[in-house]
Amino acid sequence: MSLSKIVKIKNKTIGANHPCYIIAEMSANHAGSMDRAMEIIHAAKESGADCIKVQTYTADTLTINCNNEYFQIKEGTWKGENLYNLYQKAYTPWEWQGRLKEEAEKIGLDFLSTPFDKTAVDFLEELGVDFYKIASFELVDIPLIKYTASKGKPIILSTGMGSIGEIDEAVKAAKSLGNESICLLRCSSAYPAIPSDMNLKIINHLEDTFGFPAGLSDHSMGSLAAVAAVAIGAKIIEKHFCMSREIENPDSSFSMEPDEFKKMVEEIRVAERAIGEINYDVSEGEEKNRTFRKSIFVVKDIRKGDAFTEQNIRVIRPGYGLEPKYHEAVLGKKSTMDIGSGNPLKWEHIEGS
Repeated sequence: MSLSKIVKIKNKTIGANHPCYIIAEMSANHAGSMDRAMEIIHAAKESGADCIKVQTYTADTLTINCNNEYFQIKEGTWKGENLYNLYQKAYTPWEWQGRLKEEAEKIGLDFLSTPFDKTAVDFLEELGVDFYKIASFELVDIPLIKYTASKGKPIILSTGMGSIGEIDEAVKAAKSLGNESICLLRCSSAYPAIPSDMNLKIINHLEDTFGFPAGLSDHSMGSLAAVAAVAIGAKIIEKHFCMSREIENPDSSFSMEPDEFKKMVEEIRVAERAIGEINYDVSEGEEKNRTFRKSIFVVKDIRKGDAFTEQNIRVIRPGYGLEPKYHEAVLGKKSTMDIGSGNPLKWEHIEGS
């Protein structure tokens, strides 16, 4: 695997040999309540997230108020919804976002948002955000990517539904503005995503192909995909976060509750420790168990001058005698002393050694 660049976000580093950066996506889970949005921020912090993410759009910045067939959702989680009405339900009011950012940073969470048009980028610039997320559906909005990249801040680019060519165009668009602080997220843009569609191997392929840290924007249920992604090299995990799936909103059905998110973070941190490094040194725990390896033992009483045979020495556990690899070399040699059955064979027992 090629060594990708690292990306600095405030005081954190995303890349090889650094902890996975974990994003809690609030999205619509505030369900229209500023108090609940604040509650989500504190719960995300307590659950181990590094960052809270919101989305910056209005129904009017994303689409138009039109009821013809092109604007109706015909299948999936939001079947039967009109796009304009869905976005009206799901958006995070812009007048909240300064307060949300202030609260998040006060308790040690990074604040991230996804802008969906240039006015959103301008608004977030006024808020003083440190980095941006580009959503999978906006991967093909090259003018938006260029405008966002022009601000010179790190960009996390989600690649759901993207062909390798479309991803390449998006990356080149950001780089054309001199911005090479890019992270890429594998994403299955289904809600919820199913394991067979996730293709986590793409995470490493993205990193190898483009030379930037890669991770997973995970819309599947549970933590298995996220932990598996970290195990194969993901540097970022993003998951939708809610206080309860019982609080209905457009994102609740595929979001994680605080106890689930906390468990996922704990499992990711355990996975990172288990991955470790390439090191063949014997651990302290392994060292204690070396005694249960096999070695050569005397299994019948031997008198001085007797030859070692298949009948009087054997390779057995435990490991206090000569290593098994010397068994053939020892056969036929003579003993320098009397040795009782049950004693480990040592070099000093062997004539001529």
